[in-house]
Amino acid sequence: MKQVVTVSDEMTTLVGYGAAPSTRLPAGSAVFLFAGFTANETPALSYRHDGALDRIDEYPLVFVVARSACRRLFPFQASGYESWHLPNALKGLALSIIECEGAEEARDTLRLARSIELLCQIHVALENNTLLPLVGGGSFGEKDIARIAEARRMIDLRWHEKITIAEIARGVGVNRDKLVRGFRVLYGSSIAEILAERRLEEARRLLLASDLPVATVGYRCSYLNNASFTRAFTRRFGVAPSEMRRTGIAA
Repeated sequence: MKQVVTVSDEMTTLVGYGAAPSTRLPAGSAVFLFAGFTANETPALSYRHDGALDRIDEYPLVFVVARSACRRLFPFQASGYESWHLPNALKGLALSIIECEGAEEARDTLRLARSIELLCQIHVALENNTLLPLVGGGSFGEKDIARIAEARRMIDLRWHEKITIAEIARGVGVNRDKLVRGFRVLYGSSIAEILAERRLEEARRLLLASDLPVATVGYRCSYLNNASFTRAFTRRFGVAPSEMRRTGIAA
């Protein structure tokens, strides 16, 4: 049976395998589940926004935290049901809670403090976008996902350049087919769609924040002629560039 550490009225830590004992848990809670600590497993962190506790006997470490506390303390929140690779630093901290040293009273105090630290570190990683999604099917390892995430950052930095998929793939050290497939799996969009979205968002910002001619805005955002820029912009925002500037609509 799991051991219960009452961190506060808003957070409870459950340690060990097996069912949780009957205990009062925070109302309106989210659940963080840690797994994959044996040699043949992938360390993973899962999140359930609705507080569901089914099958928690399989997880050696579980945080039950009031969602209101997370909203109050942290600027960025997870949502829905999500799973990520557990980075080594977070894995080590989780293990220090599971395999905590010391006598019973001291052990509970250490687990309490380390639970707070680990919860804070998780939210720092969420805010910094450094947690890598745990995708199904086993076709993408942690290194592959890290390279695909780096490709996304490359697009965010070099959106204004005439950058090709082959160049992006070379830049992050992954083959072209895996990069293309990885964008579909991780981001639900193609590389071209994400690149176009980044360029159009910048065009919208320039239209609303500057007095540059519409054609110049399009050119700065890598559209070679005004007609193609206007078509793409209108499809994305529902109004032509000139109309957005005239009305000041922040679509």
